[in-house]
Amino acid sequence: MTGNPLQLIRFLTEQNNDTLFDLAPHKERRTRSQNAYYWQLVTKVADRLRVSKNHVHNAFLRSYGQLLYIDGQLVTTYIPDTEEAERTALEAAEFHIKPTSQVKAGNKGQLLRTYVLLKGSSDYNTAEMSALVDGAVMEAKQLDIETLTPAELERMRLNEKHN
Repeated sequence: MTGNPLQLIRFLTEQNNDTLFDLAPHKERRTRSQNAYYWQLVTKVADRLRVSKNHVHNAFLRSYGQLLYIDGQLVTTYIPDTEEAERTALEAAEFHIKPTSQVKAGNKGQLLRTYVLLKGSSDYNTAEMSALVDGAVMEAKQLDIETLTPAELERMRLNEKHN
């Protein structure tokens, strides 16, 4: 249920005392039109650069995306500091990671680079998705790919909120 505090209190007082509920602030989710337009841009950029859509999506998330925090802590991981590992990370669909400058020695002497985990865009709110779309638009323009005007982008965001 989504509602203001008074609506939630009324709802909860009518519930069975043995039932547990989770409570979290409501955030506007990304809009369908934002998501569709973002993936159009990803596809056009990938075609122009002759790389996969996953590669472009991960590159955009690294530049314009959101870091993943759990209980207020930034989530990190270590992977081998190799070109092959980096290529694998850029092609991944199941996870999104961003390299840092931190490298340490592993148990067997191999070098491990610290990566931070990134939120997947499917979990973005409208503001986070707007930043990602704006970054994708900027990148597309640099490749002479036609994009929506700022006014058209704003109309897309507003129309979706009112539908």
